[in-house]
Amino acid sequence: MNKKKLLVLVVVLFAAVIYFVFYHKKNTLTMVAANADAIILVDTKKLTRQYVYSLATHPSQWFGSKNKDENSISILKSGVKIPDFFQVFHLKNSKISDWYSVFEFKDKQKFIAFLKQQKFTDQGNNIFRKDQIYIKMSDKNCIVGTSDQGFESIGYQMLLSSKNNVLDAGKFINRGVGGILFTSDHSIPNLSIEINEDHIEIKNDSNSYDPAPIISKLQQTKSFLETELNAANLNNFSSLFDKAFAESSQISHLKATANLEQVNDTIITYGYDDNFNEVEKESIQKIIQPNYVIDLQSSDPEKTESYFQNKKWINAQKQFTAIPFQPNTIEKNKTGFEIKSTRKSIQLSPKLNENYIFVRNNALLLSSFKSLTKPEKKLISDIDYIFYGNNEQDYYLKLKFKKGKLPLILRW
Repeated sequence: MNKKKLLVLVVVLFAAVIYFVFYHKKNTLTMVAANADAIILVDTKKLTRQYVYSLATHPSQWFGSKNKDENSISILKSGVKIPDFFQVFHLKNSKISDWYSVFEFKDKQKFIAFLKQQKFTDQGNNIFRKDQIYIKMSDKNCIVGTSDQGFESIGYQMLLSSKNNVLDAGKFINRGVGGILFTSDHSIPNLSIEINEDHIEIKNDSNSYDPAPIISKLQQTKSFLETELNAANLNNFSSLFDKAFAESSQISHLKATANLEQVNDTIITYGYDDNFNEVEKESIQKIIQPNYVIDLQSSDPEKTESYFQNKKWINAQKQFTAIPFQPNTIEKNKTGFEIKSTRKSIQLSPKLNENYIFVRNNALLLSSFKSLTKPEKKLISDIDYIFYGNNEQDYYLKLKFKKGKLPLILRW
């Protein structure tokens, strides 16, 4: 074989390897629970291509971390099949924090060894747990979730192998590395997920909504929280917790501003002296307390007040008890109600006539989460701000991270 033919063969083989490793998808079908109302899909091939490109342009990461344990088992070698499309789904009528995914086994014993290395504890009935991650194993696959409440129904549906819970993932990811599908609310369009240099964007494929002007204005404030929502957005968010709230309360618009502050909290306890006399003990602890003002506009303030009274959300001291951060006061006005924290007064920011939620990271926020693991604390501390925006049928969510030496995909 002459050199030219050999070179052509090498090029063809190299191209074939590149295609099968980074582009070829064996199966675009993925299994989710039939009663899933929201599904997050990630194209693992696209994600791999983005990771390899980022790695290639950052030579400092080519040899991995010096602190990495050579005996540790990576997720790629843990005994589960890495699907062409990674999926996470939420079940109807379950908690907003409950999400699940299903994986097939390549080697079940390897996976058990992986769980032991990661310090998962055996809960019995083939369920393993570490912190807020639960894993239910069967002979051929496992269910991973942030709760174990849905394991029984998901396992039953998988045994049925019904066509109702098989999804062609390839049809729902047009842009970015992933997408979000809402199966129970067709008014919300499919959303794409894009991982950029220092932020993650979730948005419509139409890409007609430009959040930059609003974000620029909000960054000029110093508030921890700024939000402004109309009736449609209030209905979407409140339905996650109380489906009847938006319609029954008659609330048509919400505007809120909040700051965080560390304050001293006095704790009174009682003990006994050497003569068994009761002794009052006073101690001081530092807590994180929000200062806030909320303006609620109502299409019918009288009905809104009746709704609050029926819910027993207004007490004799005219405090709004539905907000756990006390004390506060609620006052009725011509257009609705204003709720203010009483410890320190703050002013409501100017109205922008937009729909948004803007949360700026604050060092005090991290100090209030005592139970978080080190990786979770690192993730939260790296966030700069979170922005949600909506304009008619356009939805947008941005997780902005602080500037770093590496792009996001190489930081984790």
